[in-house]
Amino acid sequence: MDGYATSDTVRTAFSTDPSEDGAAAEIHAAIGDADLACVVFFCSADRHLPAVAAAMNRCFGDTLVVGCSTAGEITPDGYRRGSITAVALPSRYFAAVAAPIHTVSTFDLAQGHPLVSEARSRLDRAAGFPVDDNVFAFLLIDGLSRREEWVVSALSLVLDDIPLFGGSAGDQLRFRQTHIYVDGTFHTDAAVLLLVATRCPFTVFRTEHFVSTNRKMVVTGATPTERVVTEINGEPAGREYARMVGLDVGRLEPMIFATYPVVVRVGGVYYVRSIQKVNPDESLTFFCAIDEGIVLTVARGTDIVDNLQEAMGKVRTQIGPPQIIIGCDCILRRLETERKRLVAPMASILADNNLVGFSTYGEQHNAMHVNQTLTGVAIGWPSEPGL
Repeated sequence: MDGYATSDTVRTAFSTDPSEDGAAAEIHAAIGDADLACVVFFCSADRHLPAVAAAMNRCFGDTLVVGCSTAGEITPDGYRRGSITAVALPSRYFAAVAAPIHTVSTFDLAQGHPLVSEARSRLDRAAGFPVDDNVFAFLLIDGLSRREEWVVSALSLVLDDIPLFGGSAGDQLRFRQTHIYVDGTFHTDAAVLLLVATRCPFTVFRTEHFVSTNRKMVVTGATPTERVVTEINGEPAGREYARMVGLDVGRLEPMIFATYPVVVRVGGVYYVRSIQKVNPDESLTFFCAIDEGIVLTVARGTDIVDNLQEAMGKVRTQIGPPQIIIGCDCILRRLETERKRLVAPMASILADNNLVGFSTYGEQHNAMHVNQTLTGVAIGWPSEPGL
């Protein structure tokens, strides 16, 4: 059995067993299925997903289970590819309900209210303890849907003060098809909102390690529905972006986009808008919504290890040592970590703070869809005597 950790409350597990049945069985053996509010799992897109779904169904029966395909996994043992990693929240300290969205391509603002209201009513009934304001929302969504902004906007309008975080599913940088697991099977063009009430302290957070520079450019041509920018400063987008970062357009690839992201200013705060790829016509496809007239600023990276350490320090100040962090970490952050040979120090910080999660095609934080960011929920230890 691969490495895993257990506690009186949250339990985590992962498996690299090449057999889907074997991997699910290892995870089940580590975390069990008795008295669980829910299980969340993150699965390599290289696995045979129908077989994974069948195996998880056999192992966990009627337990609430949600998950997604990834661009890489963050396990209790560090960064992995090809694995399945899972987090189990026991019903002693948690209550959870899932609200699936089976067609995100047509989801609109009007659908947000009944979806959230019905889920919140079910959560109140499911909890064996006072729910009050101790609720967070976790969104998993098809990472190629190009609908994250619409969905988080619709949900945030109704969630009010309930903090939301989430991640866009991945497929190992193939950019062909990503999957959401809910109701016992994997779906495309889908999302799932998980509402979780807890008796433990928690905080929803985000961090990124970029600051703006004085290199600015204007989007002068775009196809917003496709997240494609055709022109920047009146020039072919890829060629002008390459000029702005001092490179030849032929060198543009994911590692370059990870190193030289662009940011936009919203409400006085800069948010990263990462580039997914350069197309044959020198247009640029983004991971986030983009439109004509937007001013893009080339960003400069700071030390990603120091930034993560600082973020974890803030988490500990708020809730104490975390028993678990469920994290959604942009794949471009992972690529940068690998390129700079920082996997070991980054993995050490993640392990020290019990972070489990996945490499994403985008991240959600409250009403924003962002890129090149780590978002998550950090859950502390319950304060009951004797625990």
